[in-house]
Amino acid sequence: MQDGRAPRIKNRAPAAIQVTAEQLLRDAQERQESQFRAPKQRVEDFEELHEYRGRKREEFEKRIRQTRGSMKEWLQYANWEASQGEYARSRSVFERALDVDPRSVQLWLSYTEVELKGRNVQHARNLFDRAVTLLPRVDQLWYKYVYLEELLQNVPGARQVFERWMQWEPDDKAWQAYIKMEQRYSEHDRASAIYERWVGVRPEPRVWVKWGKFEEERGKLDKAREVFQTALEFFGDEEEQVEKAQAVFNAFAKMETRLKEYERARVIYKFALSRLPRSRSAALYAAYTKFEKQHGTRSTLESTVLGKRRIQYEDELAQDGRNYDVWFDYARLEEGALKDLREEGVTLEEEQGAIGRIREVYERAVAQVPPGSEKRHWRRYIFLWLDYALFEEIETKDYARARQIYQTAITLVPHKQFTFAKLWLLYSRFEVRRLDLPAARKILGTAIGMCPKEALFKGYIQLEVDLREFDRVRTLYEKYLEFDPTNSSAWIKYSELETQLEDFSRTRAIFELGISQAQLSMPELLWKAYIDFETEEGERDKARALYERLLALSGHVKVWISYALFEATPLPLPRAQREDEDEESDEVAMVEGDILSARQIFDRAYRDLKSRGLKSERVALLESWKAFEEANGEADDVLKVQNMFPIVSKKRKVDETGQVVEDWDMVFADDERESNPTSFKFLQMAHAWRQARETGAAVPSAVLPGFAPTQGSGGAQHSTSPPRVQQPEREEDGSGSDVASSHGGD
Repeated sequence: MQDGRAPRIKNRAPAAIQVTAEQLLRDAQERQESQFRAPKQRVEDFEELHEYRGRKREEFEKRIRQTRGSMKEWLQYANWEASQGEYARSRSVFERALDVDPRSVQLWLSYTEVELKGRNVQHARNLFDRAVTLLPRVDQLWYKYVYLEELLQNVPGARQVFERWMQWEPDDKAWQAYIKMEQRYSEHDRASAIYERWVGVRPEPRVWVKWGKFEEERGKLDKAREVFQTALEFFGDEEEQVEKAQAVFNAFAKMETRLKEYERARVIYKFALSRLPRSRSAALYAAYTKFEKQHGTRSTLESTVLGKRRIQYEDELAQDGRNYDVWFDYARLEEGALKDLREEGVTLEEEQGAIGRIREVYERAVAQVPPGSEKRHWRRYIFLWLDYALFEEIETKDYARARQIYQTAITLVPHKQFTFAKLWLLYSRFEVRRLDLPAARKILGTAIGMCPKEALFKGYIQLEVDLREFDRVRTLYEKYLEFDPTNSSAWIKYSELETQLEDFSRTRAIFELGISQAQLSMPELLWKAYIDFETEEGERDKARALYERLLALSGHVKVWISYALFEATPLPLPRAQREDEDEESDEVAMVEGDILSARQIFDRAYRDLKSRGLKSERVALLESWKAFEEANGEADDVLKVQNMFPIVSKKRKVDETGQVVEDWDMVFADDERESNPTSFKFLQMAHAWRQARETGAAVPSAVLPGFAPTQGSGGAQHSTSPPRVQQPEREEDGSGSDVASSHGGD
């Protein structure tokens, strides 16, 4: 380098084809202009000085007129005046600024600093007095005021300032500053009196503890005990108060321990622990355990040491390393030890050692990979990885290590044979907690692509629903249904989503696609959800059409009953009519049901079941019909349905082995009337005879066959004890029936 210029370059010839970077830098250096520097002004006489000051004042006045509320401009103006030695003008500027914003702390501090730099101590005192009077809750002003008085060796003045400050009951730092000032001048009795006033203002355990330690440090042991005893008397013996005063008990016992009064300390610990449950005195119990380790007997020490349990777990693991329950207990033991250490306030090195022991236990545990590829062997094992990851995330805040644990666990599981949805979901939720949403979606997408599972789809869908990403939710439901189109609950959840989004056309389209599937698991749930949707929307005609379609497919008695009750149930107005009416009304108008239509459906159902020969289903239908008529019809309607109930008859038939077997059957009046009109009258007389005999009336001497009315839908087929009837006097052939016989007894 020569004369501050660029270094000399030997080869200055440019390249034949391109301009080199070397030449560009050289040209730029040679053509660079010198930087502009403002000329220096020198004031030669007072006339030029007055002119300069007048010009600067005009600039400052113009700026504060433009930005009157900006304290920065005021401070620059006032400080400039002070730098010129014009303290009167500087005070004038500061006073004008205080008229604009008298609560600006920075303005007061700058004002007092200028006065102190000018050695105007009395002015600074007056300013501090004005400031703390106007802003008594700003601690910084009080601290500056006290520091000024103490700096001037005016200790009584500083004490007087503190007394004024204490009248406002400031925070704990102010009390501690007052006490430290008295300690600096060896006024320990005054400091003790300040502590007494402090606990009167804030009777909190930590204040009592500070006071007790102060008395102990200055050698007033009796006074220290008196302080702690007063604190314990103040808090009392109630459980809640003792729990609040745990710090006082702990500090009192530790003081007695330092004074080698071990029995006193033990009595204090036991007194507190006897009045608190174990769950609410963990910190105090940990301190007592530490005390017993140091000063207790051998038996007490052994009961509190964790080594015994560690040895026990190691022995069990030596026998069976894949006993995962023991690994869980071992890990919980070490985590509990870490928690106790943190509550005791140990050093960072000891805490890191405890964390290292926990990690060692988890690493040894996850190294015990289950043999074979059966999922039942992996169920407990995978929770070790999950607990390990949660420990790193919650306790140690080592998020990179937690992420690595999740990735290792996913790599270890043979996903082609089986997978664990909980592992994928917890990993994705971890990334969500780390605010890495793309990574969470990528994890769940990989899981669905590698090993699709119902729980994975549900978890991914719930995540997107929580994020209100409904387009993604729709896409996931489509993938879900492509994976398992027979899942009725998936169709129902998809339709419920569209209903919540008030896209009713999509809801109906989804239901139609669902019920059109060739195979469905529990299709009745999907049909019911579809019908309930139309019912809630007030579309009676559409719901009726769905019932008709469902009856054409199944014809089940429960469908008939639901259909009939639906016709009689009041429905809300259709949504289109609801929106046309008064929108301010919270109540939705209802459309009454049609009792006559419900009876017609019951009649249709009865005839359909009768044509198919389903007797128990007919009885179930008649029971529902009777309950309906009792609630909505008249006595004649109830009697009509009651007369349709069957009676029980005993038949005999010859089985495959040639033996005569008795069987019970239900006989309906209309069936008997159509198939056996000649004996129907006789059957009625026989039934009347039985009812008369049960009521105790006179009965004819002739013995008639006995029948009993059924009490339930399964009375003939599922009953273990048939109605009580007498054996017939003569045996009939295999197809004989008591209904057509004139012989036999009850």
